[in-house]
Amino acid sequence: MNSRWNFRHARCFFVLLALAAPVLSHAQDAKPTVDTEALRKQVVDKGLQFLAETGQSPSGTFSDSAGPGVTALAITAALRNGRDTDDPMVKKGLAALEQFVKPDGGIYGNGRLKNYETCVAMLCFSAANRNGKYDAILARAKDFVTGVQRGDGQRAPSDPWYGGVGYDADGRPDLSNTGYFIEALKAVETGPNDPAIQRALVFISRCQNLNNEYNDTQFAAKVDDGGFYYEIPVTKIDPSTSEERFTPNGGLRSYGSMSYTGLKSMIFAGLAAEDPRVKAATQWIEKNYDVENNPGLGSAGLYYYYHTFASALKAAGITTVKDAQGNQRDWRADLVQELASRQQPDGSWANENRRWFENDKNLATCFALMALGHCEPIP
Repeated sequence: MNSRWNFRHARCFFVLLALAAPVLSHAQDAKPTVDTEALRKQVVDKGLQFLAETGQSPSGTFSDSAGPGVTALAITAALRNGRDTDDPMVKKGLAALEQFVKPDGGIYGNGRLKNYETCVAMLCFSAANRNGKYDAILARAKDFVTGVQRGDGQRAPSDPWYGGVGYDADGRPDLSNTGYFIEALKAVETGPNDPAIQRALVFISRCQNLNNEYNDTQFAAKVDDGGFYYEIPVTKIDPSTSEERFTPNGGLRSYGSMSYTGLKSMIFAGLAAEDPRVKAATQWIEKNYDVENNPGLGSAGLYYYYHTFASALKAAGITTVKDAQGNQRDWRADLVQELASRQQPDGSWANENRRWFENDKNLATCFALMALGHCEPIP
């Protein structure tokens, strides 16, 4: 047992002890155990307090320089963790988000991230849609994001980018944006057989390292581990330009946040556990189970990874994961304890790795709280 393991787990234990002394229970002659749900609630309450008291601006927004996306994530995190639309932070945030609704139906800021910002705003407004208040906004937003998709008339079904969605109608599609797209459509009660979702499934299947009938790209057989990658290159690649992205044989490396995004998206698109794509994704997850790192990327995008990790496993109905050592892991308990150990004294989270803006406390805290919202015990 190496020193890193000892230090990491000792740190985790003492943080948990400090945070959750009243939720530790002791059986006679047994090690202390953690009441996961009590700890989750404590951690969530502290995180939401940070967003309300420190993270939100007087105008109701969060991280203004990043556009409306963080505001949408913050209010969604609050709603998914039990706050209602009368909560002062939620009420102010929803009013601020409405100011970003555009005449074309999109919900975005400067236009650079049109699809992403509209999709996360759809998730927020759908979670807050009491008595149909946001029906009109959501209907127009659905039309907007569907128009951004690389679909019929823009790309032939044989094109690697067919069905995908990027940040806008002109940019190259990627799995992250396409995953948000499917989730946003599902949030407005779009069924899995909807043509837009089925087109997106074509793209998602081509983002999986799986040599089967659903991936006809040149990359299908080069890694073939069942995981997922971020984008499909359509020009010649040089593997030496990025060891992080490419294998020596020109394959695309799978990594954690995209693999969980791929699994969740396939579930939302109607695939069952028996589908070979779902089976392969689940096997990749078992081999790469980790709550300390984003597999394949380490600390980069770690809090986005936590969010995709929790949302995918919940969507797939997976209660425990058999890890590479053959142990059955209660992923909810593992994730709650890991996030509790990483929470800062002011209730926030932040990533020392600045990649993808996760050094911003608001963004990292939103992702952490959204992940914790998926960790409620099974009824």
